[in-house]
Amino acid sequence: MMKRLVLGLFMLLSVAASAQMAPVVTETGQEAMVCEQQQPWPMGMQWKLDSILRDPLLDQTQVGMMVWDLTDNKSLFAFNQRQLLRPASTMKLLTAITALDQLGGNYQFRTSLYYKGELTGHTLQGSLYCVGGMDPMFSSDDLREFANSVKRMGIDTIVGNIVADVSMKDTLKWGEGWCWDDDNPTLSPLLVSRKAGFTSMLASELANAQVVLKGRARGTETLPAGAVLVSERRHSIDQVLMRMMKDSDNLYAESMFYQTAASSGRQPARALDGARLERALLERAGLQSSVYRIADGSGLSLYNYLSAELEVAILRYAFKRKAIYDHLLPALPIAAEDGTLKKRMKDTPAAGNVRAKTGTLTGVASLAGYCTASNGHRLCFAIINQGVQRAADARDYQDKICNILCE
Repeated sequence: MMKRLVLGLFMLLSVAASAQMAPVVTETGQEAMVCEQQQPWPMGMQWKLDSILRDPLLDQTQVGMMVWDLTDNKSLFAFNQRQLLRPASTMKLLTAITALDQLGGNYQFRTSLYYKGELTGHTLQGSLYCVGGMDPMFSSDDLREFANSVKRMGIDTIVGNIVADVSMKDTLKWGEGWCWDDDNPTLSPLLVSRKAGFTSMLASELANAQVVLKGRARGTETLPAGAVLVSERRHSIDQVLMRMMKDSDNLYAESMFYQTAASSGRQPARALDGARLERALLERAGLQSSVYRIADGSGLSLYNYLSAELEVAILRYAFKRKAIYDHLLPALPIAAEDGTLKKRMKDTPAAGNVRAKTGTLTGVASLAGYCTASNGHRLCFAIINQGVQRAADARDYQDKICNILCE
């Protein structure tokens, strides 16, 4: 409370020094000073942001926030910006920006089907190998295409097995610090429409295509040397980013996280490898990475600890790099238009302007992204509310801040 009062006094003195003040007489006859309605930008915005720090929501909860002028490259407002807080799904910003920086905007998520053996007439004397690349978009249609590709080779009988190669990542099915009672995705390199059981489902599709399997769909094994590619299904990083950010899809985020981890060259890839590459990005963004805690890619973990300053720093990092920004910005939810912001900020100055990632966990609500101020300056911001009983209260608070930034 004392910190807010001191900051409030400092902001009021700053505004008084730079904006015209008009004397008024109160009902008691005492002269007071009030700010005129029109203040030079950004003084009016800063004064309103300071005022919102006295919102009753903060009597029992925490907030860390920061606003940065990307056009003038300077901080406009900061409060508790270095406090370590749980980011919830705004963690996906760090995952996405690191992936775009590490993998590039042309990266493809791949799932591949190979065979190893001899083709004799219409018979494959050997096995099929399904190589997982942790593509969250791989669907039953993709699986059906795998079966049809085998049929198009003229094969009607397989004297062998269907084998899963899931060596791309470790065997952990959940992330560190995930709650057992959450709706957690399964972290496997081979999923069909988000479900496990890849090889048995492929066996069913082969049967539908009149291909007889005389072996069985069995356990895991790495792809042997000399195997021949039958088919490969791909989805672009932009396709994955769109659902990951617009809908805040946790499986998509973890898939992105492990793609980055795998790019380190280690196999199987681990969350530790993904976190190491994210820390390297933080260092490039001018932060001391050892201060923060990175446990997963989606923000589901209760062990993640970031700050508003960190989120602003990586948004600035992305903004300065066209190869990242041009892929990130279209994937962010747009206020009052789509994604997780579709129902927020309607009929306000922020509608259609704010593009930001939302985050919600029990006790946590966050928002971080970009907007354009009334004078045309491009801004980025981060707001993390923690200790909130009702997420809706924090969202309303964040929406007020966004309206201040945009009006």
